[in-house]
Amino acid sequence: MRLRPLTEAECYARCYGGRGDERVTVVRVAPSRARVRGAPGAGERLRELFEERLDARDPEVEAA
Repeated sequence: MRLRPLTEAECYARCYGGRGDERVTVVRVAPSRARVRGAPGAGERLRELFEERLDARDPEVEAA
């Protein structure tokens, strides 16, 4: 039983060693331009294409 919970830094040190290792760095990724401009993402486009296919199908063929 632990006397106190481990901090994130302590957990990292136990798993990966001390922070003296320069091979591991934290980087911040800039948002994509499509999201910055408010353009719909790939998921939204996929949903639109799926709806178009549903609307275009023949109801008589689906009933058989």
